[in-house]
Amino acid sequence: GSFSPDEVIRKRLLIDGDGAGDDRRINLLVKSFIKWCNSGSQEEGYSQYQRMLSTLSQCEFSMGKTLLVYDMNLREMENYEKIYKDIENSIAAAHEKISECKKQILQAKRIRKNRQEYDALAKVIQHHPDRHETLKQLEALGKELQNLSHIKENVEDKLELRRKQFHVLLSTIHELQQTLENDEKLSEAEESQETQMEAEAKQ
Repeated sequence: GSFSPDEVIRKRLLIDGDGAGDDRRINLLVKSFIKWCNSGSQEEGYSQYQRMLSTLSQCEFSMGKTLLVYDMNLREMENYEKIYKDIENSIAAAHEKISECKKQILQAKRIRKNRQEYDALAKVIQHHPDRHETLKQLEALGKELQNLSHIKENVEDKLELRRKQFHVLLSTIHELQQTLENDEKLSEAEESQETQMEAEAKQ
Protein backbone atom coordinates (compact mmCIF):
# COMPACT_ATOMS: atom_id res chain seq x y z
CA GLY A 1 0.00 0.00 0.00
CA SER A 2 0.97 3.69 -0.16
CA PHE A 3 2.73 5.43 2.71
CA SER A 4 2.04 8.90 4.04
CA PRO A 5 4.93 11.44 3.93
CA ASP A 6 5.35 11.14 7.72
CA GLU A 7 5.64 7.35 7.53
CA VAL A 8 8.20 7.62 4.73
CA ILE A 9 10.26 10.09 6.80
CA ARG A 10 10.10 7.85 9.89
CA LYS A 11 11.22 4.78 7.94
CA ARG A 12 13.97 6.82 6.31
CA LEU A 13 15.28 7.96 9.72
CA LEU A 14 15.13 4.42 11.11
CA ILE A 15 17.20 3.14 8.18
CA ASP A 16 19.47 6.14 7.71
CA GLY A 17 20.26 7.00 11.35
CA ASP A 18 21.04 10.70 11.46
CA GLY A 19 20.28 11.18 7.78
CA ALA A 20 23.90 11.10 6.62
CA GLY A 21 23.15 8.70 3.71
CA ASP A 22 24.75 5.63 5.29
CA ASP A 23 22.02 3.31 3.98
CA ARG A 24 22.64 4.55 0.43
CA ARG A 25 26.38 4.03 0.82
CA ILE A 26 25.89 0.51 2.19
CA ASN A 27 23.52 -0.37 -0.66
CA LEU A 28 26.04 1.03 -3.12
CA LEU A 29 28.81 -1.01 -1.50
CA VAL A 30 26.77 -4.22 -1.74
CA LYS A 31 25.96 -3.54 -5.40
CA SER A 32 29.61 -2.79 -6.14
CA PHE A 33 30.67 -5.99 -4.41
CA ILE A 34 28.16 -8.04 -6.45
CA LYS A 35 29.32 -6.38 -9.68
CA TRP A 36 32.93 -6.99 -8.67
CA CYS A 37 32.18 -10.67 -8.10
CA ASN A 38 30.45 -10.89 -11.48
CA SER A 39 32.91 -8.69 -13.36
CA GLY A 40 34.05 -10.18 -16.61
CA SER A 41 37.18 -8.24 -17.37
CA GLN A 42 40.08 -7.22 -15.14
CA GLU A 43 39.49 -3.57 -15.96
CA GLU A 44 35.84 -3.78 -14.88
CA GLY A 45 36.84 -5.61 -11.69
CA TYR A 46 39.42 -2.96 -10.85
CA SER A 47 36.85 -0.22 -11.42
CA GLN A 48 34.37 -1.89 -9.06
CA TYR A 49 37.18 -2.41 -6.53
CA GLN A 50 38.03 1.29 -6.56
CA ARG A 51 34.35 2.15 -6.17
CA MET A 52 34.12 -0.11 -3.09
CA LEU A 53 37.16 1.59 -1.56
CA SER A 54 35.63 5.00 -2.18
CA THR A 55 32.34 3.98 -0.55
CA LEU A 56 34.18 2.54 2.46
CA SER A 57 36.09 5.81 2.84
CA GLN A 58 32.82 7.74 2.82
CA CYS A 59 31.39 5.46 5.51
CA GLU A 60 34.52 5.87 7.67
CA PHE A 61 34.38 9.66 7.25
CA SER A 62 30.69 9.71 8.21
CA MET A 63 31.38 7.59 11.28
CA GLY A 64 34.26 9.84 12.32
CA LYS A 65 32.12 12.93 11.87
CA THR A 66 29.36 11.39 14.02
CA LEU A 67 31.87 10.61 16.79
CA LEU A 68 33.22 14.18 16.70
CA VAL A 69 29.69 15.61 16.96
CA TYR A 70 28.95 13.25 19.85
CA ASP A 71 32.10 14.30 21.74
CA MET A 72 31.33 17.97 21.07
CA ASN A 73 27.79 17.53 22.45
CA LEU A 74 29.18 15.90 25.59
CA ARG A 75 31.52 18.84 26.17
CA GLU A 76 28.67 21.29 25.56
CA MET A 77 26.49 19.47 28.11
CA GLU A 78 29.28 19.65 30.71
CA ASN A 79 29.72 23.35 29.97
CA TYR A 80 25.99 24.03 30.30
CA GLU A 81 25.85 22.12 33.60
CA LYS A 82 28.68 24.29 34.96
CA ILE A 83 26.90 27.47 33.81
CA TYR A 84 23.63 26.34 35.42
CA LYS A 85 25.45 25.62 38.70
CA ASP A 86 27.07 29.07 38.59
CA ILE A 87 23.66 30.65 38.01
CA GLU A 88 22.14 28.70 40.92
CA ASN A 89 24.98 29.80 43.19
CA SER A 90 24.52 33.41 42.07
CA ILE A 91 20.79 33.24 42.77
CA ALA A 92 21.40 31.75 46.23
CA ALA A 93 23.90 34.52 47.00
CA ALA A 94 21.38 37.10 45.78
CA HIS A 95 18.73 35.71 48.14
CA GLU A 96 21.17 35.97 51.04
CA LYS A 97 21.97 39.58 50.17
CA ILE A 98 18.27 40.40 49.88
CA SER A 99 17.65 38.90 53.32
CA GLU A 100 20.51 40.92 54.79
CA CYS A 101 19.21 44.10 53.15
CA LYS A 102 15.76 43.51 54.63
CA LYS A 103 17.29 43.26 58.10
CA GLN A 104 19.21 46.49 57.55
CA ILE A 105 16.05 48.22 56.34
CA LEU A 106 14.21 47.19 59.51
CA GLN A 107 17.09 48.49 61.58
CA ALA A 108 17.04 51.80 59.69
CA LYS A 109 13.27 52.10 60.30
CA ARG A 110 13.75 51.55 64.03
CA ILE A 111 16.48 54.19 64.09
CA ARG A 112 14.23 56.66 62.30
CA LYS A 113 11.38 55.97 64.71
CA ASN A 114 13.70 56.48 67.70
CA ARG A 115 14.93 59.72 66.21
CA GLN A 116 11.38 60.99 65.83
CA GLU A 117 10.67 60.10 69.45
CA TYR A 118 13.83 61.87 70.61
CA ASP A 119 12.91 64.97 68.59
CA ALA A 120 9.48 65.04 70.22
CA LEU A 121 11.05 64.61 73.65
CA ALA A 122 13.55 67.38 72.95
CA LYS A 123 10.73 69.75 72.13
CA VAL A 124 9.06 68.96 75.47
CA ILE A 125 12.32 69.46 77.33
CA GLN A 126 12.82 72.86 75.70
CA HIS A 127 9.73 74.10 77.54
CA HIS A 128 11.44 73.46 80.89
CA PRO A 129 14.97 74.91 80.57
CA ASP A 130 15.12 75.81 84.28
CA ARG A 131 15.40 72.22 85.45
CA HIS A 132 18.99 71.08 85.78
CA GLU A 133 18.20 67.37 85.54
CA THR A 134 16.16 67.88 82.41
CA LEU A 135 19.03 69.73 80.78
CA LYS A 136 21.38 66.87 81.60
CA GLN A 137 18.94 64.42 80.05
CA LEU A 138 18.65 66.61 77.00
CA GLU A 139 22.42 66.65 76.61
CA ALA A 140 22.60 62.86 76.91
CA LEU A 141 19.80 62.46 74.43
CA GLY A 142 21.56 64.81 72.02
CA LYS A 143 24.70 62.67 72.11
CA GLU A 144 22.67 59.52 71.63
CA LEU A 145 20.82 61.12 68.74
CA GLN A 146 24.10 62.09 67.12
CA ASN A 147 25.38 58.54 67.53
CA LEU A 148 22.19 57.13 66.02
CA SER A 149 22.50 59.53 63.11
CA HIS A 150 25.97 58.17 62.33
CA ILE A 151 24.63 54.63 62.53
CA LYS A 152 21.77 55.53 60.21
CA GLU A 153 24.17 57.07 57.66
CA ASN A 154 26.34 53.94 57.71
CA VAL A 155 23.31 51.70 57.24
CA GLU A 156 22.04 53.82 54.35
CA ASP A 157 25.47 53.67 52.69
CA LYS A 158 25.50 49.88 53.06
CA LEU A 159 21.96 49.62 51.65
CA GLU A 160 22.95 51.68 48.60
CA LEU A 161 26.02 49.50 48.04
CA ARG A 162 23.95 46.30 48.32
CA ARG A 163 21.40 47.69 45.90
CA LYS A 164 24.10 48.37 43.30
CA GLN A 165 25.67 44.94 43.84
CA PHE A 166 22.29 43.26 43.46
CA HIS A 167 21.59 45.20 40.25
CA VAL A 168 24.95 44.08 38.78
CA LEU A 169 24.22 40.48 39.81
CA LEU A 170 20.81 40.50 38.11
CA SER A 171 22.35 41.99 34.96
CA THR A 172 25.00 39.24 34.93
CA ILE A 173 22.36 36.51 35.30
CA HIS A 174 20.34 38.04 32.46
CA GLU A 175 23.42 38.14 30.21
CA LEU A 176 24.21 34.49 31.01
CA GLN A 177 20.66 33.45 30.13
CA GLN A 178 20.81 35.48 26.89
CA THR A 179 24.15 33.81 26.00
CA LEU A 180 22.64 30.36 26.52
CA GLU A 181 19.66 31.19 24.32
CA ASN A 182 21.94 32.58 21.57
CA ASP A 183 24.16 29.45 21.73
CA GLU A 184 21.11 27.20 21.37
CA LYS A 185 19.80 29.24 18.40
CA LEU A 186 23.25 29.18 16.76
CA SER A 187 23.55 25.41 17.26
CA GLU A 188 20.09 24.86 15.77
CA ALA A 189 20.98 27.07 12.78
CA GLU A 190 24.22 25.16 12.17
CA GLU A 191 22.45 21.80 12.34
CA SER A 192 19.78 23.05 9.95
CA GLN A 193 22.45 24.30 7.53
CA GLU A 194 24.34 20.98 7.66
CA THR A 195 21.13 19.04 7.06
CA GLN A 196 20.31 21.26 4.06
CA MET A 197 23.82 20.88 2.62
CA GLU A 198 23.70 17.12 2.98
CA ALA A 199 20.26 17.02 1.38
CA GLU A 200 21.57 19.07 -1.55
CA ALA A 201 24.59 16.81 -1.83
CA LYS A 202 22.35 13.78 -2.18
CA GLN A 203 20.47 15.28 -5.10
